[in-house]
Amino acid sequence: MNAVRIWDLPTRLFHWSLAICVIALVVTAKVGGDAMNWHFRLGYAVFTLLLFRLLWGLVGGHWSRFASFFPTPGRLARYLGGRATAHDTAGHNPLGALSVLAMLAVLAVQVGTGLFADDEIASAGPLTALVSGSVVSAATTWHKSWGQYLVIGLVVLHVLAIVIYRLRRHDLVTPMLHGDKPLAGAVPAARDSVGTRLLALVLLAVCAGVVYAVVQLGHRPMLG
Repeated sequence: MNAVRIWDLPTRLFHWSLAICVIALVVTAKVGGDAMNWHFRLGYAVFTLLLFRLLWGLVGGHWSRFASFFPTPGRLARYLGGRATAHDTAGHNPLGALSVLAMLAVLAVQVGTGLFADDEIASAGPLTALVSGSVVSAATTWHKSWGQYLVIGLVVLHVLAIVIYRLRRHDLVTPMLHGDKPLAGAVPAARDSVGTRLLALVLLAVCAGVVYAVVQLGHRPMLG
């Protein structure tokens, strides 16, 4: 077995930052009241992280790129048939990839609906003034019901998968902490240089700027 750098530092920081933010979002939503101020801030943080992950999935380290783990029919068939190659499992295995993509998609919808949601009491998304009441109502309903339940359900499934794999002597957590994974097959290591990390910082700053601009759209005066 050789230790191979699979998860670059930006991917690892994204993973743990997203996990913390999602848990805190669920807690602040349940607490309500003044905690909703933090709920909005955390929502903007998740929005920024999702935009970053989209870009990092195109230019990040090898195993962080969507092309390296997208669950194609061929990869799924090999994995389910017990014929997976080292390349199929070095990063996210095909089932794990489905889980990751589902989580990103559900979180994207949850963040999007949160921008337009309004509880008609004290909290309203920053973009509610830009759309009709019916859109606000639909966004609010999804955000407070199905969207929330899907996020919680996917988090629970994610944790259960980690436990199950651990019982089968496959440690998914440790490689996401230090980046390296012991592998028998020869696979390329992820690029994780100083230059790569600086690029990630620049992309994160750009994503934060985009989120700020989007949020400010709802605060601009309407013309004529």
